[in-house]
Amino acid sequence: MRRPGPRGRVVSAAPSATAARGAWSNTRLLLLFMVVNFADKAVLGLAGPDIMRDLGLGREEFGTAQSAFFALFSLSAVGVSLLTRRVRTTVLLLAMALLWSVAQLPMLWTAAGFGTLVATRVLLGAAEGPSAPVAVHHLYGWFPQRDRTLPTAVLMVGAAAGVAVAAPVLSAVIAWWGWRWSFGLVGLAGIGWAAVWVRRGGQGPLAPALPGRDAETVTKAVTEAVAEAVAADTAGPTLHRILRSPTVLAAVLGCFAAYWHMSSQLTWVPDYLRTDLGWNGTLAGAAVAAGALANGAVLLGHGLWERRSARRADRVPRLPSGAGAGLLMLVAAGAVAVFAVAEPLWARLPMLVGPMALSAVMMTVAQTACGRIVPAGRRGPVLGLVVGVASLGGVLSPVLLGRVIDAAPTAAAGYERAWLLTAALLAVSGACAAVFLRPERDARRLGVTADTAPAPGVHVA
Repeated sequence: MRRPGPRGRVVSAAPSATAARGAWSNTRLLLLFMVVNFADKAVLGLAGPDIMRDLGLGREEFGTAQSAFFALFSLSAVGVSLLTRRVRTTVLLLAMALLWSVAQLPMLWTAAGFGTLVATRVLLGAAEGPSAPVAVHHLYGWFPQRDRTLPTAVLMVGAAAGVAVAAPVLSAVIAWWGWRWSFGLVGLAGIGWAAVWVRRGGQGPLAPALPGRDAETVTKAVTEAVAEAVAADTAGPTLHRILRSPTVLAAVLGCFAAYWHMSSQLTWVPDYLRTDLGWNGTLAGAAVAAGALANGAVLLGHGLWERRSARRADRVPRLPSGAGAGLLMLVAAGAVAVFAVAEPLWARLPMLVGPMALSAVMMTVAQTACGRIVPAGRRGPVLGLVVGVASLGGVLSPVLLGRVIDAAPTAAAGYERAWLLTAALLAVSGACAAVFLRPERDARRLGVTADTAPAPGVHVA
């Protein structure tokens, strides 16, 4: 069945439904991809007290093991993202999932100690570093600019869901079978995802064309649109101009603080709840899961709100694009400060499962903002650079906060100082984002137009 489209084009209804199903099928698969990804990240923090006890580690040494995850994270994020101009994202995502799964399994060996832990965390970080930018780049091959916020938010929800699912499940595994099997479980989960991806993952019709490859699965009209986009990219702004734009700089700083905050929570909140507040592993896992669910709810709610706003083009936004994310980070900074100093426990814990989660919005906003000001052919490398530099927050947070905690006269005083330092970083980065994160303004200045290719669900005959 065919019907007239805008400007005389003919739009086919049947392929439209097929394209929409493909877009959201890939989104669901990448949601699971991020669930496993962040379960991998969370396992060390959840097993932390047991690992420190069994391997005889102090907090600074344990923080070093956690930071080892980020040793090659940034370099890998940049390097593999550059490969998106030569290798299909479906292949890269499969390779990453298999590699990070293999990295977890050596810890099942009872003789594996601190050295093995550090080595496997380095390998895991190298495999997971490019996961978010490559997954986002893959999704943007299915969705045009105006429809990207919701699927990006769904992808980031996978991060929260990974922690939310991992916290109670892995806490139970640790209690029943020991902490080594928590590593084995997430490794097997990654292998299972890879098996499904081989059968169900696919390249989107808006993905940039690769050198030396034809677009046999894409219609002639979309192929021509992609070719035009690649041609326009070569005449677009230089990479140097893009990276110096206020939007990219504010996005990097905001993501740095968000990674710092995320890493500090994954590493130290379980230990804080168990050693400072005296909770058992089950209660600590439930609290971590509740905080992760709050992150997911914030990300999904923000994505739905942005999609609604994008589809009401006639409505003038109350805040400039990007300013809202900065203000939310300021609220999160206040919540972390309350979490640090509030005396009654009942006033402290709601911060963990509520407003502290608002900093997660920056991870979504930074990706979509940078995607807006970058031509499609350069999007993968730029997103990789943003994540690579910002992820240094995850490198520094475990080690520096571990030192702060160990240097204090008591663990309670050390944790108070650590949370206040985190709050200050969130406040500074939030203020910068509120003032400088302006993707539409910088896109106009750089001469980058929004995607004009048909949306998923619209097939041009």
